[in-house]
Amino acid sequence: MKIAVYTIALNEEQFVKRWYESAKDADYLLIADTGSTDKTIEIAESLGINVFKISIKPWRFDDARNASLALLPDDIDYCISLDMDEVLSEGWRKEMESLEGSNVTRPIHTLVTHISEIGQEGTEFDALRMHARHGHRWKFPIHESVSFYGIEELRKKIDVKIYHLPDNNKSRGQYLGLLEMAAKEDPLSDRCAHYYARELFYYGRYEESAAEFKRHLSLESAFWKPERCESMRYIAKCEPQNKEYWLRAAIAECPERREPLVDLAQYFYEQNDWQKVKEYSELALNIKEKYLGYFCESDAWGWKPHDLLALANYNLGDFEEASKHGEIAVSLSEDQRLHDNLAFYHDAQNLKSGII
Repeated sequence: MKIAVYTIALNEEQFVKRWYESAKDADYLLIADTGSTDKTIEIAESLGINVFKISIKPWRFDDARNASLALLPDDIDYCISLDMDEVLSEGWRKEMESLEGSNVTRPIHTLVTHISEIGQEGTEFDALRMHARHGHRWKFPIHESVSFYGIEELRKKIDVKIYHLPDNNKSRGQYLGLLEMAAKEDPLSDRCAHYYARELFYYGRYEESAAEFKRHLSLESAFWKPERCESMRYIAKCEPQNKEYWLRAAIAECPERREPLVDLAQYFYEQNDWQKVKEYSELALNIKEKYLGYFCESDAWGWKPHDLLALANYNLGDFEEASKHGEIAVSLSEDQRLHDNLAFYHDAQNLKSGII
């Protein structure tokens, strides 16, 4: 089996060595450089990475990635698209080799996009950055994805993770324009509508964002329930006066996700409705397995539902349960507020028990 790891790059000198150490078990490493002015190319070539200079103007990510894919040798079996600020989990090569002799064209792996301050993997989901060498191409100007053509697609989950460890100071200023372009190019695409609406939200253009999320929900192609659920969650943020309605709709749309339940518990916390905070926090915690078909958010799968449940129990007078969940919240986060709250819970519990 021959495996290639490939990427596009622009001024990524800080990540080149880390990227290489992660991917060096591949048979072929390729960087398509799009105009670096730092030491990206120099460092990469010193490590033996194949570097090609490409020019994509006007810029769009799908054209750049297709150009990099076209530069890979013809006899590669599997390709891994690994951005410069990402790394592969240990043992990835052996896991890929388990596909030897199969007809799998798309190995499914896990993408981890957030690691907590105490080292816990938080935001993660199943992703498709790996593909057979032929019969695939990239699509969409931004938030691009691999599509297949001329072949029969066969997917299989493998035990490989890609960790996204970015430079958070890097500008995303080009995103909005590219997403608007994508939505105009393909107005019936649910994917483009959802991502464009999300970017409008990031820019604080909440009325426009809500309108675009609602357009997403109206599209015939928007049948993927987790993404519909996410659009509803965003509308709830854009329209606080209708927050409860949209969060309940999100829960109904995708009841296997913990995130909208935590959102609703947070909403009732803001209303001081402690019984409902308790109810929805418990419903969230009753979901034990992460639904990796979409983003699993670190707070919802970490400290937050325990914090909300602790607060609810404290205000309802159940100090023992408040202490129990406060302790769990503290074990999952270094936030000083959680430690301070836990002291209150313990004092209240001890006072009720006559210890103080």
